[in-house]
Amino acid sequence: MGEAERGEAAPRQTVTYFCSHDHRSVVTFAIEASVPDSWDCPKCGLPASLDSENPPPAPKIEPYKTHLAYVKERRSETEAADILDEAVALLRSRRKAGEIIF
Repeated sequence: MGEAERGEAAPRQTVTYFCSHDHRSVVTFAIEASVPDSWDCPKCGLPASLDSENPPPAPKIEPYKTHLAYVKERRSETEAADILDEAVALLRSRRKAGEIIF
């Protein structure tokens, strides 16, 4: 199955992207296609740009945070102690009323 069966190929352009690890990625686009400003490097996965002198820096990776870490960002130690005291008092009152049986 050659070009005779499929018809002529669309006109193309090649674009070179550069990442911060000095990798070059050559990507082929149709002439009518809009060329993106950035492209993921297939070798290292970092973002690559059209500017060989100033490739984009590697993105900053945030460490994984637990649910408790997010809660501690929103609440102070005294607020947490107050909320805990309220919850324990409510639990004890419900236990005395017979709503909760252990």
